[in-house]
Amino acid sequence: MTSTPATVLVTGGTGTLGSLAVPLLREAGRDVRVLSRHAREAADGVEYVAVDLLKGEGIDAALTGVDTVLHLAGGPKGDDIATRNLVRAARTAGVRHLVYISVVGADRVPLAWLRSKLDAERTIAESGVPWTTLRAAQFHELTLKMVQTMAKMPVFPVPGGLRLQPVDARDVAARITELTLGSPAGLVPDLTGPQVYGLGDLARGYLKARGKRRPMLPLRIPGKAGRSYRAGDNLTLAGADTGKRTWEDFLAERVG
Repeated sequence: MTSTPATVLVTGGTGTLGSLAVPLLREAGRDVRVLSRHAREAADGVEYVAVDLLKGEGIDAALTGVDTVLHLAGGPKGDDIATRNLVRAARTAGVRHLVYISVVGADRVPLAWLRSKLDAERTIAESGVPWTTLRAAQFHELTLKMVQTMAKMPVFPVPGGLRLQPVDARDVAARITELTLGSPAGLVPDLTGPQVYGLGDLARGYLKARGKRRPMLPLRIPGKAGRSYRAGDNLTLAGADTGKRTWEDFLAERVG
């Protein structure tokens, strides 16, 4: 007699990455419970539970019958607080695997939201709950939003020395799902896109796809953050896993 696999709890299950990972978990035969700010009817074999991670409300009940947690929820601030609340409840519930998505450069780039990500990483690593953390590069979707905003200006600002390795969210979803279904592995190799681009290259690719032209205005990012970006602290140039879909592939689908 075979036992039914326990439920996977997914935070951020309705976001860019979560909406791709949840169907993959279902295809693998796992029951999925998604944390949401508001209760919703179950659909396609997925249960939705109202939880406020920042306030720590509803987490304990949501973890009933859960052996694996995939923590994808994130925002510009508060990730450290939400993760502490989740870890506390996961430890109490006896969760056997906690999987976290972080950001390449979280331990190197001096920005407040990345420090929050690093604090969350440390909370998980020190929790006593078996864990896996994957740091991913900036998603194509976020890169597109950035260049779309800049392209609305009469002149396109190009911070000098800023390079990116945008990665396709589908590639990240496939990798994070694989890790979730596997055994705890600690901090695994970063996942980046297959190419490194200067911001000007990304901008020109987008403008060409849209049939637009904009003059480029070189700028200098000031302070510690600027030095860090110019040094490539937001990149992983060796030892990373790489996705398959390039920025050009993504633009052809979304813009071309």
